[in-house]
Amino acid sequence: MDDAQKKIKLKKLIKMLDAIKGRHTELVTVYVPVGYNLHEVAAQLRSEQSTAENIKSKPVRKNVTTALEKIMRHMQLYKKTPENGLALFCGNVSEREGAADMELWAIEPPEPIKTKLYWCDQRFVLEPLLEMIKEKDIHGLICLDKNEADIGILRGKKVEPVVHFESIVPGKSRAGGQSAMRFSRVREGLLNDWLKKIGEAANKIFEEHQEAKDIILGGPGPIKEIFLKEDYMHADIKKKIVGTVNTSYTGEFGLHEIVEKGEELLKESEVIKEKKLLQRFFNELQKPHSLVTYGITEVIKAIESGAVETVIISDSSDLKEIEYECQCGITKKFASEKNKSGQKCGECKQIKQILGEKDLIDAIDEIAKSYGTKMEIVSADTREGKQFLELGGIGAFLRYEMQ
Repeated sequence: MDDAQKKIKLKKLIKMLDAIKGRHTELVTVYVPVGYNLHEVAAQLRSEQSTAENIKSKPVRKNVTTALEKIMRHMQLYKKTPENGLALFCGNVSEREGAADMELWAIEPPEPIKTKLYWCDQRFVLEPLLEMIKEKDIHGLICLDKNEADIGILRGKKVEPVVHFESIVPGKSRAGGQSAMRFSRVREGLLNDWLKKIGEAANKIFEEHQEAKDIILGGPGPIKEIFLKEDYMHADIKKKIVGTVNTSYTGEFGLHEIVEKGEELLKESEVIKEKKLLQRFFNELQKPHSLVTYGITEVIKAIESGAVETVIISDSSDLKEIEYECQCGITKKFASEKNKSGQKCGECKQIKQILGEKDLIDAIDEIAKSYGTKMEIVSADTREGKQFLELGGIGAFLRYEMQ
């Protein structure tokens, strides 16, 4: 599993951990930074366990000491601290008062942990992990003409509109009774004020978003060139502009068009790679004898036939591999979150009991590795990504046509 896949998996896990709320201050968080001695951490946790014995509430005392014991036992499985450190979360996640359901999660993150922490609260401490999944591929977008302007941020694969303006600059055709020279002066003044307003907004936004590595300017017509030529923006903001593109639209659609037409300017960006991959998939899908397939059943069948070159999975799919048990034995099936419960066996007619579940990405990754199949993860942040998710969120490029 590559770093991108690890981050997607971590993102899902963080979302799940963030949804957990303890009834009392009994959820334990432990961060072990890079290079830190696990024996020293264990010694600290034993000390904290002794302190926890003084907690007045018996249920809380039991839950905290049990969580610490579970964490220390798990740490014994490691000979040394993992390369990027270790994050451990443990606590009673039961929704019923007085009932115990102790769960533990151990995470070897994709980036080094720099924080040493022990904390006991109603929530798990997730900030160090949240920093790791923050999108670092960030670009600025400005789309304008004489009528309207939009400023946005391209964060990874997602276009985030920030501000929209509409102008009062008139067209070049003057109203009756006005002299051409006077009308031209008025129009020029209004256009200057309009571009000055956009420049001030761009300065403010990109000073607040200094993480944007560059800015792309777009729009229909010549107004964008006038805006770029004059000093409507601060010098340090203006020098971030890497180029201009012609668009047919302004508004939010114009921001998306900048991304599509600014391919050369964004060629290293993940969003362009993803859009190209999915455009290739949809183009192939339209052919009479296409070398693609989609849907969980069809894709797994193709992988196990050795026919799949690359499998594509949407990181927004809610499919999971569920392990069920009934009188007939143990079976596995892929189901969505809302459909996983209440499954009835076709043979014994018994409601199947859920024994466990596995994330779609993890389950397909295991199958794909066995057959030498590559895996690509895509988001639902682009138009193509949303369309792919609506198609089922899983598809594949084939080596040869399936019968």
